[in-house]
Amino acid sequence: MSVQNFRDVATTRLRGFDVRAVADVPGMRRATVVLCVLEHEGQPCVIVIKRAYRGRNAGQWGLPGGRVDGDETTVAAGLRELQEELGLDASPAEVLGRLDDFPAASGFAITPIVVALDNPGALSPNHEVHQVHFVALDRLAADGVPYWADQPDGTRLLQMRLGDAMTIHAPTGAMLLQFRDVVLLGRETRVADLLQPVWTHR
Repeated sequence: MSVQNFRDVATTRLRGFDVRAVADVPGMRRATVVLCVLEHEGQPCVIVIKRAYRGRNAGQWGLPGGRVDGDETTVAAGLRELQEELGLDASPAEVLGRLDDFPAASGFAITPIVVALDNPGALSPNHEVHQVHFVALDRLAADGVPYWADQPDGTRLLQMRLGDAMTIHAPTGAMLLQFRDVVLLGRETRVADLLQPVWTHR
């Protein structure tokens, strides 16, 4: 699959997806993350970052993105954060659609938007980013990547197993799972009620 093929498939599937938004409630804050697809080493990949080992979400796996400021739209906030964190310029025309809002235990309602870039240029990560990883779409779509770990209380914890040292939980893992299922595999999947590990509650 090329980035152009991904764009065509993703646009069609996202147009047919019935997005579920989280209503505003007192104390809730808004954030946007970007599922940014581009070509890396000859194959389409989605960018996943490891955050710097300081500040909010220190050392955690994440997607480029952050808080929605003032009266920004979610799209404007996501594209601004993509440029600030990774030096990637994207226009609203390169936004293919969005997935469900995710109500994070930290108090943020997170809106994931999907972007495809043909000629992104070189990445320039800022101080908030420790590492940048390119996850091949074929890898993300592979059997066995979503793993459900049974917990002592009878609940199940999602683990997106993307590499030997790359296991990603909700919220980021939940949004990657919905992106995988809805956009890559054409399945309807909802993730808002997935268990979030305690270290993500900050």
